[in-house]
Amino acid sequence: MFKTPISALILIHTTDLQVLIMERADKAGYWQSVTGSLEAGETPLHAAIREVYEETGLDATQYNLQDWKMSNVYEIYEHWRYRYAPGVMHNTEHLFGLELARPVPIILAPDEHVQYEWVDWREAAKRVFSWTNVDAITKLGERHGLKL
Repeated sequence: MFKTPISALILIHTTDLQVLIMERADKAGYWQSVTGSLEAGETPLHAAIREVYEETGLDATQYNLQDWKMSNVYEIYEHWRYRYAPGVMHNTEHLFGLELARPVPIILAPDEHVQYEWVDWREAAKRVFSWTNVDAITKLGERHGLKL
């Protein structure tokens, strides 16, 4: 079954702008925020809640989850296109923020991520691999009146 080319990116961060980043299990050195494709019948919000739980063990409904009402369209990385129907080249990614009071322990999905770190938002922007993730982190800083 092919993945839907619509996804949610959830930037998990603390009040003082520590950002959770996780290293992918299938690509060493590729760090990212929580992200995942919508499943059949899901809205981006429902996908965000599900993906946060699957990838971190956190219940997003117990924290300050915000739909940023923004999305990015990007070209799917060539090495992951086999997951999509033939000819699908682009994905629409909806942005969410999940604010926690402080860093908390995370339970990683071992088939998806091998390690995690809580880092300052500027450091996170340097470490994540996708431009849409960098853009989301930059927007987080801007929401707090800060610039990279």
